[in-house]
Amino acid sequence: MSFRWLKPYMPRSLYGRAIAILLLPVITLMLVVSIVFVQRHFEGVTKQMTRTASREVEVLLDAALPPSEIGDSRLARNLRISVEELPLDALPAGDSRRWYDFTGGYVIAEFNRLLPMLHALELPDDQVVHLYFALQEEGLRMTFDRRRVSASNPHQLLVYMFFFAALMTVIAYFYLRNQLRPITRLASAAQAFGRGRHVDYWPSGSTEVRAAGAAFIDMRARIERQIEQRTLMLSGVSHDLRTPITRLKLALSMLDAEDREPLEQDVADMERLINEFLDFARGAQEAAPESTDPQALVARIVEDFQRGGKSVQLGPCEGKGEVLLRPGGVRRAIENLLGNAVRYGTRAEVSVQLTDRALRIRIEDDGPGIPQAQREEALKPFARLDEARNQNLGTGVGLGLAIAMDIARAHGGTLRLGQSDRLGGLQVDFVIGR
Repeated sequence: MSFRWLKPYMPRSLYGRAIAILLLPVITLMLVVSIVFVQRHFEGVTKQMTRTASREVEVLLDAALPPSEIGDSRLARNLRISVEELPLDALPAGDSRRWYDFTGGYVIAEFNRLLPMLHALELPDDQVVHLYFALQEEGLRMTFDRRRVSASNPHQLLVYMFFFAALMTVIAYFYLRNQLRPITRLASAAQAFGRGRHVDYWPSGSTEVRAAGAAFIDMRARIERQIEQRTLMLSGVSHDLRTPITRLKLALSMLDAEDREPLEQDVADMERLINEFLDFARGAQEAAPESTDPQALVARIVEDFQRGGKSVQLGPCEGKGEVLLRPGGVRRAIENLLGNAVRYGTRAEVSVQLTDRALRIRIEDDGPGIPQAQREEALKPFARLDEARNQNLGTGVGLGLAIAMDIARAHGGTLRLGQSDRLGGLQVDFVIGR
């Protein structure tokens, strides 16, 4: 049996679900106890007390005394029932009680069943009961204490039950919050690490939570070591390659200009590829995050491209505020994306959208774009899509999109490729969660 229809109504947070698990059995237990209490106490006890009172009334009526003498009789005094004569036209037309008098319904029903001669019954309050009888030529009203047919303070059990249930729920909530706090701390540390921030964390809480926390610390340390090793390896290789390139430049400077120009172009391309390797090695880990205005950052990048003679325009910018970013890494990612856009197209446009939940920087161009089937492959390092991109427009090692994706992931975001509706080429969304 599927309960998926309940999913939209269930709380999403761990606190909410824990409170629901805590309150559901408590409320169910209270409802069951309340129903049993009403059935057994309000109904059973009230009927039993009413039967006893009806027998006393029957004894008083069967005493063969005139109506005027019933109230002054010793039997009435012993039974503590006061009797008053009334004219027949002063008798009420029917039974009456307050609408919230739950036991009153049982009292009226039981008296009418046991005393067929009863004309009417009134329950004006919690103090007295009025029984009306129509005798031969006059009426009679018998009055006695309400406590003889109903338990005194019948609501006390319900009050105690609800009070202590609420008290224990509050105590359990504070205890539960202390138990869930280590889990929320672990989740916060994992989320921060996913966004490229290192938050101090130490395992605490129950044994299972401590084990999960220790596993997270080991995993974080292992990932940081791998990133550091990758950075050192690529940085070392790229740095070592600069020495022979420098010697090549020196040797080429001694050649004739006609022979030197193509070789110098090859050396320049090698230098650019090495720089891309270094950018990929650094990723977004070279600086601590800081509050940054993304619109101002993107505007400065666009101005730099325009000063270099590139056809890059700043599109619509929505939302204002600052986001916790690594400006150097984000600048490198946007520059790589814009470099690809103007290399394979004639013009590019950048737009910024900042909301309460995310930052989106969109780069669009009028180039050939990337087919949907190859977009996932294009995000991998060293991927070169010869069919989608004209490689004669510029040599590359296939790290531009990979670097941007790595930087987006280091900020807890992602990179999405699509088709530009405005310019017709590639659309790249650099998205970071806030």
